[in-house]
Amino acid sequence: MTHGNAAGTSLPSTPAAPRSTLVITAHAGDFVWRAGGAIALAASRGEKVTIACLTYGERGESAKAWREGRSLEEIKEMRRAEAEAAAATLGAEVVFFDAGDYPLTISPELTDRLVAVYRAAQPDVVLTHPLEDPYNGDHPAAARMALDARVLAQAIGYPAEGEIIGAPPVFFFEPHQPEMCGFKPEVLLDISEVWETKRKAMECLAAQRHLWDYYTDLAVRRGVQLKRNAGPNLGLPHTTYAEAYMRPYPQVTGELA
Repeated sequence: MTHGNAAGTSLPSTPAAPRSTLVITAHAGDFVWRAGGAIALAASRGEKVTIACLTYGERGESAKAWREGRSLEEIKEMRRAEAEAAAATLGAEVVFFDAGDYPLTISPELTDRLVAVYRAAQPDVVLTHPLEDPYNGDHPAAARMALDARVLAQAIGYPAEGEIIGAPPVFFFEPHQPEMCGFKPEVLLDISEVWETKRKAMECLAAQRHLWDYYTDLAVRRGVQLKRNAGPNLGLPHTTYAEAYMRPYPQVTGELA
């Protein structure tokens, strides 16, 4: 497609930048269990996916490695390698902050680093943790910084490099104990076509092998719910896999669907 200028000549149109998804997670495995399907779907459409991984989960989510007698640095290296392999399997780029877990402490410095990631990624969609989790304070800490950085990245007067962003919609992915975290599955995402990719990414996380079957079963249960809420579900496979999400901000739309 070309556009004419005042002199009647044709100029090539500028190709649109691919859509961008930003995923902000507390620990190295979180993005796989909770949002691996969404990441793989976006990547399969040629979209850019950036994962900001605030910690390796080295203290609180690597019990097997501690029992094996590994050192802190060995565990960090192992969890980093697992997360890099999982992200590559899903088709995403991962950025590690190494901010330290248990506890992950909210700070202006970390929030500022996230602002830089927002402005570099220019996300169309943001995925992160819900704001409640009585079992793991690292998760709401990551969510709080994700939301704060989103606001700051929009402010033209905030002193950070890069262009300001718009107001990308935010989706909270499902926590491990949804009933205790105020989580309600408001959005059900069909991930059936990329389920095998997500499962392969899960299997990159050997430090948390006990979660492989748990999150497989959850994807099947959410898939059943998706089919029950899909209206005439012609064409949906017998076994449908899904992920659940919440929305902290209103959906903006010109058509109810």
